[in-house]
Amino acid sequence: MNAVLVSVCAMLLLSLVRVNVVIALITASMLGGAIGGLSVEKTLESFNAGLSGGAQIALSYALLGAFAVAISKSGIPHMLADRIAALLGQAGDERRAGQIRYALIALILVFACASQNIVPIHIAFIPLLVPPLLYVMARLQMDRRLVACVLTFGLVTPYMLLPVGFGSIFLNDILLANVAKSGLDVSNIDPFSAMLLPAMGMIAGLLFAVFVSYRGRREYDIARIARSESTGAPYSGRTLAVAVGAILAAFVVQLQTGSMVLGGLSGFLIFSLSGVLKWREGDDAFTEGMKMLAMVGFIMIAASGFAQVLRDTGHIDSLVSASAEFVAGSKVLAALAMLVVGLLITLGIGSSFSTIPIIAAIYVPLAMQLGFSPLAIVALVGTAAALGDAGSPASDSTLGPTAGLNIDGQHNHIWDTVVPTFLHYNLPLLLFGWFAACTL
Repeated sequence: MNAVLVSVCAMLLLSLVRVNVVIALITASMLGGAIGGLSVEKTLESFNAGLSGGAQIALSYALLGAFAVAISKSGIPHMLADRIAALLGQAGDERRAGQIRYALIALILVFACASQNIVPIHIAFIPLLVPPLLYVMARLQMDRRLVACVLTFGLVTPYMLLPVGFGSIFLNDILLANVAKSGLDVSNIDPFSAMLLPAMGMIAGLLFAVFVSYRGRREYDIARIARSESTGAPYSGRTLAVAVGAILAAFVVQLQTGSMVLGGLSGFLIFSLSGVLKWREGDDAFTEGMKMLAMVGFIMIAASGFAQVLRDTGHIDSLVSASAEFVAGSKVLAALAMLVVGLLITLGIGSSFSTIPIIAAIYVPLAMQLGFSPLAIVALVGTAAALGDAGSPASDSTLGPTAGLNIDGQHNHIWDTVVPTFLHYNLPLLLFGWFAACTL
């Protein structure tokens, strides 16, 4: 048995039956280590060695959580609630409500896409933008699964298509670099052209989510949305100006330093020093913010340990090699096998950026031998890596949306983020990527 295949399937199954994701990751790590021939001691040593990989993102989430609580005390959610009441007009104005609904979707989509390419802050914007909007979404009876799909689309599609910001890192520094290292001349290959067809699969999934799957209403308990300070907090021109300044400062600091930790800290300090957040309330706000995003941080830490165990078993390479042997000279089967294995690996380790170096060394020579064009090979490897980023319980592309949407406990990470994004993005991405590999 292949340790990667069994442990990833076990992790997904445990998560689907509502076992806590952290417990599922630890259990799957022990199972994978045992199947991979590692002793209990060696598995634990490997798991512990990998934990540090998620520590920075966990601390970042804690500080961003505190920052989000501080934003709520500035009165922005209260202002939004007032504005939405005015915009909605009379209770039966369905047309006006629909317009506001799609305006919110467009706003969230623009922010998510910009976070990858224009202002590369990745998931840092989610705890700042989404929680203040939850009360508005509840008034509109918007399905949070739709918002999760919109956010995940914006966190994945821009970097796999546009060679700017994180997209430049993924397409040029990782994808083309590893394909070239594996023996293919990529000097005349445009990564945008290679990944355009796969990205169309992501767009198709987004449109289906917006206009078909989640176009209906879903009710949420507004009383459970923590608005004792948020929607009820007094606001003025000064508090709103401080909030905008703090958010801009946090973004600028992160862009300059590359650290979400320093970005969140700078924004929190501005609220404290300005007096919008009273000094005596600072400790409580920080604690509340850490509680809000603590689970996401622990999942990221456990996922790093799980990924390290999978690597140390050596079964990732054997899985890739076995899939290469399975195809028996068929281009169509080869493309499908490569994509499915890429999906499994990324679902397990939660990072498309880390998947490319693993699969490129074997898949590129195989694809060249089978007669795939250079453009098709780049599309194949890039799609195989991107598959699973949406829909993985351990990916920041799903953990980020959950962090913003579940502050009141009404959004389940697995069933409201992971399963919807898996169905709406991985399935069409697999289909469009397969078509691209066979036709380019």
